[in-house]
Amino acid sequence: MTDQTEQASTPATDPVAPHDWGPFGRPLFEDPGARALARVGVVDIGSNSVRLVVFDGAARSPAYFYNEKIMCALGAGLSESGTLNPSGRKRALAALIRFKHLADGMNLPELTLVATAAVRDASDGADFCADVLRETGLRIWVIDGREEARLSAQGVLLGWPGAYGLVCDIGGSSMELAEISGGRVGRRETSQLGPLKLVDVKGGKKGRREHIAAVMDQLQEAMGIQRDRLFLVGGSWRAIARIDMYRRNYPLHVLHEYRMTPKGVAKTVAFIAKSDPEELRNACGISAQRMGLVPLAAEVLSRLVRTFKPKDIAVSSYGIREGLLYEQMPQRLRDRDPLIESCRFAEAKDARLPGFGRTLYEFIMPLFKSAPVQRKRLIKAACLLHDVSWRAHPDYRAEVCFDNATRANLGGLKHSERIFLGLALLHRYSNKSEGTPFENLYEMLDEKTRLQAEILGKAMRFGAMFWMQKDADRGEFRWYPQKKQLELHLSPAVVPLYGEVAEARLASLAGSLGAELTVKTRRRTPRASEDTGASEGNT
Repeated sequence: MTDQTEQASTPATDPVAPHDWGPFGRPLFEDPGARALARVGVVDIGSNSVRLVVFDGAARSPAYFYNEKIMCALGAGLSESGTLNPSGRKRALAALIRFKHLADGMNLPELTLVATAAVRDASDGADFCADVLRETGLRIWVIDGREEARLSAQGVLLGWPGAYGLVCDIGGSSMELAEISGGRVGRRETSQLGPLKLVDVKGGKKGRREHIAAVMDQLQEAMGIQRDRLFLVGGSWRAIARIDMYRRNYPLHVLHEYRMTPKGVAKTVAFIAKSDPEELRNACGISAQRMGLVPLAAEVLSRLVRTFKPKDIAVSSYGIREGLLYEQMPQRLRDRDPLIESCRFAEAKDARLPGFGRTLYEFIMPLFKSAPVQRKRLIKAACLLHDVSWRAHPDYRAEVCFDNATRANLGGLKHSERIFLGLALLHRYSNKSEGTPFENLYEMLDEKTRLQAEILGKAMRFGAMFWMQKDADRGEFRWYPQKKQLELHLSPAVVPLYGEVAEARLASLAGSLGAELTVKTRRRTPRASEDTGASEGNT
């Protein structure tokens, strides 16, 4: 691992020209460099927890093949004793021995162990590393605070390519800041504002607040003005986000990409202060050990927001572990869209006809010519995922599609985009969206956006009727939104597939568009130089 502000960039050379794959680009998971990253094991030895994560699948948008966390509290009492918590040290060593056996059983090529604030600050940190090496044969990389900040920021970039703003990673014993812009990590700072360290600050609540304010002022002086997006990384921040969801009665319980406002944070900090911790812990599903740190972390977050005044706040489930995976990627992999790559991988693994997603996308796109780029990106994702849940029971397939899209581990998706994608896939298998357990989630979209998701779903539902050879001519849609006229021009080859069910699905699509429908059949396949309108007739 390197400690540097920017990573070297490599040219995005691709042996297959982009036009060979249309709007999708060449599938990343077919690249040898991506396959080499297909399974990566990482252990994060923090001040509060020790966690093993094994990433699997499309390297650009990793799936969690295995994920286990042990709350060891290695850093508890460190400020007073100067050493690792003895009981936590025993638990951590036992956990690492277990993780080594698990990694061997999974045939991982290697296991990367990274230790942060507790091990680097403790006088017996080196002894602990030596014990681990002796018992497991695994070497621990003890990184400094600025390197920790860089890796956490890279984890955010894994989920948000091209993101800009301020990344704040809070652990048990430290808190790191890093700025990101244009896919690069800039200035970085570290501090001892972790909750386990704040327990030992003298002067009670007043003394603690003064200490937090003084350290935060120093961080602001070092980092400069940072008023873009604030990305929150770390277990204590995620616990506070859960409480924010509970306070707001927020319907989608997905932490990654969850958004908060500065005013909302202030309300939640006040809510935590006046609530019974045990009741709040049970209501939000937070462990007792984590809940014990939440009030202290809330004080830090309150001051952080008041100091840097971000325009908005996003929770990131990606952090140092994902940053270590990002570290191993060449730049051409980093530049790819994690959502599209993950959907391509899902299609290749689970669809009945892998590759049909691109064909479907090209077939229905005339209906969405004026859609903004971000919406077209979601249409691509929907087309790739349109058939991956076919194994579900037919009576529940639409609901399974919605549930998978809204709760799956997909990067680069806002919550509203998850709902749009889920609703489109629901309509891929059902004309109606009423009567499902998810109706409260629909309200996260305005009426116009819900209609667009319905149109997309019904367009995919109709287009899925035309399974043919890969390069077969299926015909084309022509959509005139001002006149509300929809034309379907069928090629002769596809006419035998245009049966009663297809006709009914097309009529449903036209109804959602509010369009007058005309279906035409080409009498012959025209050459590129010919006017297709002259060789068509009504059916």
